[in-house]
Amino acid sequence: MYLGLDLGTSGLKGILIDENQKVVAEASAPLTVSRPFDGWSEQSPAAWIAATESVFDALAAARSLDAVRAIGLSGQMHGATLLDASGEVLRPCILWNDTRAHQEAAELDGDPMFRRITGNIVFPGFTAPKLMWVARHEPQVFGRVAKVLLPKDYLRLWLTGDHVAEMSDAAGTSWFDTGARDWSDDLLAATGLSRDMMPRLVEGSEASGTVRIELASRWGMRRDVVVAGGGGDNAAAGVGVGVVRAGEAFVSLGTSGVLFAANDGYQPAPETAVHTFCHALPDTWHQMGVILAATDALNWYARLVGSDAATLTADLGALQAPGKTLFLPYLGGERTPLNDAAIRGAFIGMEHATDRTAATRAVLEGVTFAIRDCRDALAATGTKFDSLLAVGGGSRSDYWLKAIATALGIPVQVPVSGDFGGAFGAARLAIMAATGAGTEIATAPAIARVVEPDTALAPAFDMAHARFRAAQTAIKGLTI
Repeated sequence: MYLGLDLGTSGLKGILIDENQKVVAEASAPLTVSRPFDGWSEQSPAAWIAATESVFDALAAARSLDAVRAIGLSGQMHGATLLDASGEVLRPCILWNDTRAHQEAAELDGDPMFRRITGNIVFPGFTAPKLMWVARHEPQVFGRVAKVLLPKDYLRLWLTGDHVAEMSDAAGTSWFDTGARDWSDDLLAATGLSRDMMPRLVEGSEASGTVRIELASRWGMRRDVVVAGGGGDNAAAGVGVGVVRAGEAFVSLGTSGVLFAANDGYQPAPETAVHTFCHALPDTWHQMGVILAATDALNWYARLVGSDAATLTADLGALQAPGKTLFLPYLGGERTPLNDAAIRGAFIGMEHATDRTAATRAVLEGVTFAIRDCRDALAATGTKFDSLLAVGGGSRSDYWLKAIATALGIPVQVPVSGDFGGAFGAARLAIMAATGAGTEIATAPAIARVVEPDTALAPAFDMAHARFRAAQTAIKGLTI
């Protein structure tokens, strides 16, 4: 059997699959985010370990773990986990959706070397600007930093005792030469760091170490359980849904929204605010358009009106043309295509007829239009696809999927019931690390149904998207 762990923002999930990739057990444990100041987002790495212990306990209670051959890791990207020379955590991890380092990010991005080497804008949520922020505002902490680890790689340290990262996650740090698939000494030096403060690198499908004997004994595992390199959450999800070749793509409607396309070559275009990263597989890259609030926006609105997302979306009926009310989903800034940490969201065009249902549709449409912006940004780099797989919690809303299909003008494929996200992709990477298998095992899931665009409503969605883009420009600078 093979075990996949996915360290998310709101929880850690573990799944156990057999040699035929059938899920035989799964478990999860919740996590919370601390927001002590505006724009801050932090977690305690100790909470990740406690969650992993809880998930291992639950999996071991469901099935004996003595047949586990390998473990794969997936996780939220960009987080700065700072360790001293003895391996102690120096401060809470600064997460991917933390925007405090926007000034430092702008400074680094102003140096052409960063875009040239990384192939990406230096976004405030990336790791390097966070270290600059710590150096300026917490110099006593910065002076003690001996290692910087990404969140899932802190779990790896606990599992194996080794400091290791892999290419897909490392590509989101702003210290990485994405084309060469290696740390950049020049970028590290520019932020006061050096290569010896970074973990060593492996490909996501390679072995990174073995589980420590005391942990293997605790949960009844063999002594030679391999831990695969794994992948950043979206790259691992790509492996999970079989998006591993050029022309394949998926849309993820999770806390954040992601439009992800695989590439068989390196084709950066940082001016579009598209993320160009290494995939979790050798000699493969991927591009992403990322919006910071997808289901996060819907859940925010549900709390505002004293309801929940499932209730709000259950009775929307057939897809309608967008109304006058528009929603801009920039609750904590935006990445693609705006690269704006300061912009905030807005409802505009509200009127007496704007009831709870109309506002719900506006929220779904606002996220949909932000995803269309990502599609347009990807297209500007030459990346094209003819259909999409839909994953994530938001994909349970047929209304939302119909809106996305119509706004993008392409069919959206819905997999059969099952989890094909980061944990499943991590388990597939575990198979690869243990057996030497390759992309041939990363097949697409069976498709339950295909949501086709509503061509009759396409012009209305085009017009509403144009209004959405105009509203973007209009509110810029007003919401600081």
